[in-house]
Amino acid sequence: MQLDVDIARAAFTESTDFTVGLEEEFALLDPEKLDLVPRFEELNDAAATDPVLAASIAGELISSEIEIRSGRGEDLASAVAAQRDRRRRLFALAAERRVALGATGTHPWADYREQRVIDTEHYHRVERDLRYVAWRNNSFSLHVHVGIRGADRAVAVCDRLRPVLPLLLAVSASSPFVDGRDSGLHSARTQIFTKSFPRCGVPDAFGDWDTYIAYINFLRETRSVVEYTQVWWSVRPHFSFGTVEVRICDAQPTAAEAEGLAALIVACVAQAARDHDAGKPFVHQPGRMIEENMWRAIRHGLDGKLIDLSRAREQAAGAAVDGLLEWTAPVCAELGIDVALPELNGSQRQRRLIDAGTSMTEIYAAAVAETRATYGQSPVAGTGSLR
Repeated sequence: MQLDVDIARAAFTESTDFTVGLEEEFALLDPEKLDLVPRFEELNDAAATDPVLAASIAGELISSEIEIRSGRGEDLASAVAAQRDRRRRLFALAAERRVALGATGTHPWADYREQRVIDTEHYHRVERDLRYVAWRNNSFSLHVHVGIRGADRAVAVCDRLRPVLPLLLAVSASSPFVDGRDSGLHSARTQIFTKSFPRCGVPDAFGDWDTYIAYINFLRETRSVVEYTQVWWSVRPHFSFGTVEVRICDAQPTAAEAEGLAALIVACVAQAARDHDAGKPFVHQPGRMIEENMWRAIRHGLDGKLIDLSRAREQAAGAAVDGLLEWTAPVCAELGIDVALPELNGSQRQRRLIDAGTSMTEIYAAAVAETRATYGQSPVAGTGSLR
């Protein structure tokens, strides 16, 4: 993952539009107490008997976390089908080893001071460089990669997605609890990761590849980074895959939510590319304006209001999402993408239970049960719809 910008440009030159890769992070849990347990290495070793699974799982920062990856799909449907198969294998393996899997943006009560960083060069460097910032980041998310041909085009797409990021966060919010208490937020994950890590959150608008690479070279020459993955923007060109990677979202409690959210993200990336290709005018909002919506998404999620930046006025978050669906309708029709979102997202469902007096442990147990019931299903082959 060293910084070789010539190889990175070649990856985009050779990329194919709208290929899709999905990455989902899960908490590793004691099946009875639902505490975080450091079992990644054990599951990773056990997966060696299943070549498909072994090639699809990855470690993240802590040993109580595991990531499952679809690999490259030629379109959204093929990526979803592959991810369903890999999830099924992972959940079966975890069940055999008596490990439960959680899929909310944070673990409600785990003590970050008790978590162990996995033994890789990359994560030892992260820990060494960031110290408390790394230790504090016990969080779980969903990442979506979308192929974009052309390096300048990929940067332009990232630029156009900047004001969309808060909306995607609001849709995905699933983490009201952290450190054993109700945080009062809809996405505590975003507060402890995105607002804490360096080179994270909403990037600047760079305009073209050369400008973006000038920034990367500045980081390299000042010894700020040694790997491009140390640029943790919530949307970024991925140097190895030739993709635009969207990284803003909380992990999703159910498989249907993960797939609906992935469909929405793919649609946003593809529509941004189509708009760029058509030369549609676009106003690059200052980061300080977009950050107002980021805070609103963190605090209130879909239960609050976001700002229509083009008109400088508030609107219900649900209306903003409707606008996002309207904007992406042309490319959804073109690519056969069906975006299916739940009536209430993960944080909204948990907050309704909080308001009803349900305990934190009961709420998390219900979320883990949803995860087990939906992610562990057998794959549905050949599906073109996510409903």
